[in-house]
Amino acid sequence: MKVIFLKDVKGRGKKGEIKNVADGYAHNFLLKNNYAIEANQAAISQLDGQKKKEQKLSEQELQEAKGLKDKLEALTVELKAKSGEGGRLFGSITTKQVATELEKKHGIKIDKRKMELDDAIRSLGYTNIPVKIHQEVTATLKVHVTEEA
Repeated sequence: MKVIFLKDVKGRGKKGEIKNVADGYAHNFLLKNNYAIEANQAAISQLDGQKKKEQKLSEQELQEAKGLKDKLEALTVELKAKSGEGGRLFGSITTKQVATELEKKHGIKIDKRKMELDDAIRSLGYTNIPVKIHQEVTATLKVHVTEEA
């Protein structure tokens, strides 16, 4: 029996796949537990429509991510911190502080976990932080740390 999987079933199929399975397995497990539906012409055309809709949404997300990338790369986030001799900071600047300042000054809200900073910023000057906006789009955010008066 041909079925369309509605959910991932370990070892059998992923969501949206059309597969041939045993009749008993389909009736007694997949259809009964709403893991799959029978693959008839109406269900297949509905699946195709759903896939096209999802593809449009993912393309739109990608375009939005590219727009945000251009916006981020044009910005420089200014932060002030107390520092000692040689430009070393007392403490450090974290991605949370950068995300908060970015939202406060420029109105762009980005999750601190999307900023790929290996170690906190511990010195004055410019630092480039890679920001993963989308699985295919990574922007570089410039952060300028100056001495607090």
